[in-house]
Amino acid sequence: MKLCIPVSEYCGITSPIHEHFGSAPCFVVVDTETMAVERLASADRSHVHGACTPTKTLAGQKIDAVLVGGIGLRALRGLQQAGIMVCRAPAGTVTEAVQLFAAGELEALDPAAACTAHGQMSGHGCGHGKGNS
Repeated sequence: MKLCIPVSEYCGITSPIHEHFGSAPCFVVVDTETMAVERLASADRSHVHGACTPTKTLAGQKIDAVLVGGIGLRALRGLQQAGIMVCRAPAGTVTEAVQLFAAGELEALDPAAACTAHGQMSGHGCGHGKGNS
């Protein structure tokens, strides 16, 4: 299974999780079978708030699930329509998020849990950092 996690800076498996999908400078893609890790630069970082295009962001990668702290409604729906599961990951590292996912401890997000605007959030830190989308 391939997991994609937005990160603040690339440090391999110890990369810190970025608080919001749309404003992440890059992503870590982890193959859970081999634990191989690769860096994926954001191809959609300069989008207007609320106009994140997740399929462009993931640049055609074959991703099974995205683990995020926060995500906008449009991005969430776009990922779900592409058949990609989206789960909430707590702040921490890629390693921690992958372990929680493997243990079945991460909840799948539904549209009610998406960020709706800057400074408004549904129980996560998406409104406290750079941009929301």
